[in-house]
Amino acid sequence: MTPDDYDATPYLPPRGGLPAHQRAAAECRGCPLYRAATQTVIGSGAATARLMLVGEQPGDQEDRAGRPFVGPAGHLLHKALAEAGLGDEKTYVTNAVKHFKFAPAERGKRRIHKPPSLREAAACRPWPAAELRLVRPELVVALGATAGRALPGPSFRVTEDRGTVLSLPDVQGGAPPAAGGVVATVHPSAVLRATDREAAYAGLVADLRVAADALAA
Repeated sequence: MTPDDYDATPYLPPRGGLPAHQRAAAECRGCPLYRAATQTVIGSGAATARLMLVGEQPGDQEDRAGRPFVGPAGHLLHKALAEAGLGDEKTYVTNAVKHFKFAPAERGKRRIHKPPSLREAAACRPWPAAELRLVRPELVVALGATAGRALPGPSFRVTEDRGTVLSLPDVQGGAPPAAGGVVATVHPSAVLRATDREAAYAGLVADLRVAADALAA
């Protein structure tokens, strides 16, 4: 595989709903990340969800479990959703990149998260685009910079654009924009790494309240 071959499009099924796409994603070889990852981690949740949450990429526990947001960042996210008034909302949860990118720790078996490259994120974009098209949420929440660049666009900056309702342009794969747009915020893992975790968590909840207000409007 050369860098010019980075593209998940050939692996998408020509027809079928979420189950067909979940089966097809397991065989995706659209970029080299599949080689080291345990498995493809496609989205999960309600196929008729009003709210779609898009993270950056699976973490270590998600890679092993095959489901998004099951690790510490996922637990913190669900707590923040409840505090923001979205705890009872049907959601579909996914990531912009479907394979775990990591480096081995110097000692032990721990795997250290590495951010996907722009080329790897672009190669994977057809998968979240297909999920948007199939679920048709009313609103999307982009969690972190990789998700933000994959959805609002490459000029997105978390520090500048978070906590506001942005329009969601068409993305690769022909996905229609969510009717209510997209609200971007930090990834929950950034809260866990923050020096002032209390302030970082409060900021995440405040951004999610913007999403809750947009859904209620």
